[in-house]
Amino acid sequence: MPEASNKLAVVMVTGASSGIGLELAKIAAGEGYDLIIAADEDQIDVAADILRSIGVTVDAMRVDLSTTEGARDFARFVADNGQPVDLLLANAGRGLGKGFLDQDLDEALYVVNTNVIGTVSLIHTIANQMRSRGHGKILVTGSIAGFIPGIYQAIYNGTKAFLNSFSFALRYELKDTGVTVTCLMPGPTQTKFFERADMLDTEVGQAEDDPADVAKAGFKALMNDEGYVVAGWKTKLQSVMANVTPANILAEQHAKMAALSSVND
Repeated sequence: MPEASNKLAVVMVTGASSGIGLELAKIAAGEGYDLIIAADEDQIDVAADILRSIGVTVDAMRVDLSTTEGARDFARFVADNGQPVDLLLANAGRGLGKGFLDQDLDEALYVVNTNVIGTVSLIHTIANQMRSRGHGKILVTGSIAGFIPGIYQAIYNGTKAFLNSFSFALRYELKDTGVTVTCLMPGPTQTKFFERADMLDTEVGQAEDDPADVAKAGFKALMNDEGYVVAGWKTKLQSVMANVTPANILAEQHAKMAALSSVND
């Protein structure tokens, strides 16, 4: 348990109801930071109780971050807290399996809106506040998937490609402002992601990486002001291979991993 709560600033964590987001929040709580957390499901209240048991103050909001309005509502919720945001851990994200034309378009757009529009909207507000103060750290959960053509995950991989690129660019734009941006790039991780994406019956859905280990790597890189971190030894290997393997071969490999078993049979 931390010796004292950090009352000068708070940590914002989105997608904090489970998985990597909850593990990131646990680490921040262990460092003594008060927390403001959000997710689009009721489980966020359970997560808040878990985090309070560590000994810090936690404010939680159930909010749909797939819209600019939702992002603004959460930003106002944070502003009402009255404390500046020291760390923004932008982790909220959704996925969706199956071929693009077989997906429900509204569900596909929800993935785009959550992963891209909501994340960008929130960062625009909070990063401006950080820049005006001359201090702050932002962690964006991208993905190694952003470097791989996402057959049967075309929308998801595309959004992660955007987040990876966006993070690297924003980091440069904020150079010398006192605000840093770090991109966390995990591979398949043991979270609710694949259940929500209807991808449990896929090879990629048999995730190997522990979300606690992924979060630890991300938080360490954030605090060390690193530009990015690839989490998990297998993911690091995939990252190396993605940089030297032709896109068509990567696409074929991903197709085998992301296809439903019924498709493979």
